[in-house]
Amino acid sequence: MAAAAAAPAGDNPYGLVQALEEGGVISITVFCILVIMSVGTFYILFTKFFEQQKIIKQGNSVRASFWNSPNLRDASGKLDAKSAYRAIVDDALVAQDQHGKLTNPIDQHDWMANSLQRSQGGIGARLGEGLAFLATVGSTSPFIGLFGTVVGIYRALIKIGSSGQASISAVAGPVGEALIMTALGLVVAVPAVLAYNWLIRRNKSIMEDLAAFTNDLHGYIMSEGKVKPQMVTAAANAGSSKVTANAQTRSAAAPTPAGTQPLTTGQTSTGQQAGGIGTTTTDRR
Repeated sequence: MAAAAAAPAGDNPYGLVQALEEGGVISITVFCILVIMSVGTFYILFTKFFEQQKIIKQGNSVRASFWNSPNLRDASGKLDAKSAYRAIVDDALVAQDQHGKLTNPIDQHDWMANSLQRSQGGIGARLGEGLAFLATVGSTSPFIGLFGTVVGIYRALIKIGSSGQASISAVAGPVGEALIMTALGLVVAVPAVLAYNWLIRRNKSIMEDLAAFTNDLHGYIMSEGKVKPQMVTAAANAGSSKVTANAQTRSAAAPTPAGTQPLTTGQTSTGQQAGGIGTTTTDRR
């Protein structure tokens, strides 16, 4: 009782620091590895997120002003110098200039398609940088934490064997260490897996937009500027279609006054059956 009274209030003998001290070098090493993995996960998550947002914003700028330029070089000047779309356009211009210098004739369509595909593939590779680290963390960190768990259980068994009894005071420290290492492994793995899947999905959407832009650029070059997406016209048509649909909806919802319906066979202008004349004619015959 005197020892319990001497212990400071609120002091937890089974916390994280105590578990690391109990585990020794092995537990501290496992903890440091998991911390490095967690820091790397969040660093890659935020850096790739801002990189993706930058490319998405560049795509919106391309839709707004790129195709309204008189020629491809002027349109390229409207894009950011380090943007992904600017890199594709510059590679297309270089490929266009290099095609005339080839000694062995190659179809311009194939040459341009291969050049644009290579440029698009390079951007996809840069977007995928760091994602392998997230996949590695998500798949290995639970096992690293499990290693710490195994070490903690092993220490608990050693204490049981040395003391000759499985008392709570003898095994609480090693078992607590084992559970903490398991929890740390899961805490590191779950954000890494979620970040990996989310970034992969955003990369796929960005690459679809880049592929559409590359295809439009290819058609523009092959047609010498005659074929290009009509962004403004499409938006105007969509707006006019919406206005027409709204007008038709209002017309259908408005009540029709009596006497204005189109006449049908067997009805008068007031909607009554016009059978009197037909009956008189039959009687006369």
